Amino acid sequence: MLDQNQLDQVIGSTAYDNDGDKIGKVGQVYLDNATGQPAWAAVNTGFLGTSESFVPLQEASFSGDGLRVPYDKDTVKNAPSIASDGELSPTEESELYRHYSINVSGMTDTDTTYTEDAYTTTTTDTAPRTDDAMTLSEEHVEVGTRTEEAGRARLRKYVVTENVTEAVPVTKERAVLEREPITDANRDNALDGPEITEAEHEVVLHEERPVVQKTTEAVERVRLGTDAVTTEETVSEQVRKERIEVEGDVDNDSTLADRTTGTDRTTDI
Repeated sequence: MLDQNQLDQVIGSTAYDNDGDKIGKVGQVYLDNATGQPAWAAVNTGFLGTSESFVPLQEASFSGDGLRVPYDKDTVKNAPSIASDGELSPTEESELYRHYSINVSGMTDTDTTYTEDAYTTTTTDTAPRTDDAMTLSEEHVEVGTRTEEAGRARLRKYVVTENVTEAVPVTKERAVLEREPITDANRDNALDGPEITEAEHEVVLHEERPVVQKTTEAVERVRLGTDAVTTEETVSEQVRKERIEVEGDVDNDSTLADRTTGTDRTTDI
């Protein structure tokens, strides 16, 4: 059977059934007002721990890896649905006893006499604690950058054809008829030969034609480079922060009060 010294370790621990299968997290522990001993545990069961089932602690044991109860998982999950509001009424307790087949005929008068607060919860912490302080955590956003490929640029060379027109001067020879009178200087050449005859003279004419020759030469070198441009982008992210809620008598310095007082007042810190 559990004792008061183990409560801080039991609350928030994992509950296992008699086959060693995990049942859920222990959310609350209820004490017997007459003896002050742990009597019931509310275990978070169902999908994602959305339901709570009460399991008796009379024959439960606790070790470093969790709370072990002498019942199978289905029996615990199918226990009567009772709100974990800080107390168990005699009617609710009787329903639980019947479900777990616990014989209460041998209990003493003290054991079976209940006030309105027959059982009270010691705490509602759902996470294990190592001392009397609760640690609050919050998320922070850390913004950085990473480099990833955003696109590619390609340098491609292709050939185009264009017309080039240039004026080229060319020279042509033309026949020109020249006449000169008979003089003493040319008389001998002029009268050399028959007086009346037929003759023929020929002159070769020349002309220049444009000649085109193409040559290839390198004019420049081209390459692709990169240039870094820095801009600003705004990022938005949601962060979670833990807040604390206190139930019970709380003095001005916000010290957590004993959860067994039964007071319904709630203070936000």
